Amino acid sequence: MSENPDDERLEELREKKMEELRDRQQGGGDAEAQQEAQERAEAQQEAVLKQYLTDGARQRLNAVAMSKPEFGEKVKQQVAALAQSGRIQGRIDEAQMRDLLKELQPDKKSFDIRRR
Repeated sequence: MSENPDDERLEELREKKMEELRDRQQGGGDAEAQQEAQERAEAQQEAVLKQYLTDGARQRLNAVAMSKPEFGEKVKQQVAALAQSGRIQGRIDEAQMRDLLKELQPDKKSFDIRRR
């Protein structure tokens, strides 16, 4: 059974990340290595998002990330974590992404103003 090219790429990125972590533990923690590790982590996250999100869901997530960068990054990390833990079956479509965004959205405080 042949693997999906995205799966192969994801596995390569995981292996590189593990090698980088081993190097860091052995004392190789200079700024350049940290920058490379950050870039690898971002590339791995993007590969996971491309694999598990439909085009509509990816567009919605990008729109959220443009308006609220911190929240968008939080959602991306959550989707990547769910995918890596195997809790995502199939691909996430736009409706599922809306539901996920509602779940992860911080509670808004509502104010009731009453006039006497």
